[in-house]
Formats: sequence, structure tokens, C-alpha cells
Amino acid sequence: MFVGKLLLSAVQQGLTKMDPFLSLLNSFSMSLNDSELSVLKFLCRDKIGKRKLESVKTGNDLFTILLEQREIAREKTDFLQFMIKTIKREDLTVQLEEFVEGGQGDVACHLDERENRQQKVAFDVICENVGRNWKMLIRKLEISDAKIDRILTAHPYNLQEQLMQSLREWQKSKGKEAKVADLIQALRDCRMNLVADKIERKLLQLQN
Repeated sequence: MFVGKLLLSAVQQGLTKMDPFLSLLNSFSMSLNDSELSVLKFLCRDKIGKRKLESVKTGNDLFTILLEQREIAREKTDFLQFMIKTIKREDLTVQLEEFVEGGQGDVACHLDERENRQQKVAFDVICENVGRNWKMLIRKLEISDAKIDRILTAHPYNLQEQLMQSLREWQKSKGKEAKVADLIQALRDCRMNLVADKIERKLLQLQN
């Protein structure tokens, strides 16, 4: 029961960022509707006893049992991937694939506090002010067209989310080397000087 208690405790106390995989599962749980959860429970009928399944009310309940029974784990995500693909949640599939490929979960957790705050400010400004030419910026940040296409597939009608996920992809690819100064330079290289200036003003305000 230790793993299950760990997940529930992390969720309840808002400490899921301590473990990127638990944080990922928690975000999945919050995005599931009742119909999707019912399908996931059905898919687990040969792995979880009937009594336990009947007690499942949320995605976290289900994931807790799967963790306890070693059906899913940080290094064992095949069944989890099968489940979310079955309910046709491409957005969750993308998140899981990025987690597996990245190997370290949320890169922001590994940045120093000052850089993390600055990048959050920069991301918000970029998402609010960069319009249809956002792909030019993302390509300047060396994100491949294949990854851009995958993000477009996951968020087909939300330009700001497409841009935010692309920026997070850049952050993940750079790891600890991700610097807000590089974002500003990329904006200037793309002649998006007004956005770059706005970020610099926001960062100055952050220091005051």
C-alpha cells in the first residue's frame, strides 16, 4: 500500500512535483471524464479484482491500484499508453511519449528558481503576443517539424496551447541549459522585437 499512499498523499498535499511520474498521472486523472474513466476500468478488468474496481471513483484511484500491482511504473508505461490510446486521448498520449522520451519529466523542476520564474514570465508573454508566425520562432529554437506536427495534432484548435507546448518542448530539449536570454534572442532573430522588449520589461519588474 506504500505506493498508493504516496500518490494520494502527493495529490492531497499538492506535492506531486516531487515525482514527475506521479505528477503526470495526477494530470491525467484530472482531465478524465466519467465515460473515459469507465472505459479505463473496463480495460483493467483482467488485472484488478471486481471489488477493487467497484471502489474506483477517480483516475487517481485507478492509477494507485495499478502502481501497487506493478502494472504501471516510471519505466513501465506500455499498459498506460494502451489505455489512453484506447480512449483516443491524443493529448495524453503526447504527454506520455514526451515523458518517456525526456526521461526526466518536468524540466522546470530542475531549473534554478530564478531562471524558472523568468521562463514562466517569458512563456506567458510569448503565448499572449506571438500570433500565427509562432512556427518560425519555434523552428528558430530548433524544434523539429515532426514534433511541431505532433503538438498540432494534440491541440488542433488552440493556438496558445500549441505555442506553450512547443516552448515546453524547447525547455525539455535544453534541460538545465534552457535560458530565457536564448528565447529573447530567438524572438529578435525572427524580428519579433516588440515581444522581446515586453519580456525584458516584465523581467525588470520581476526584479523590483
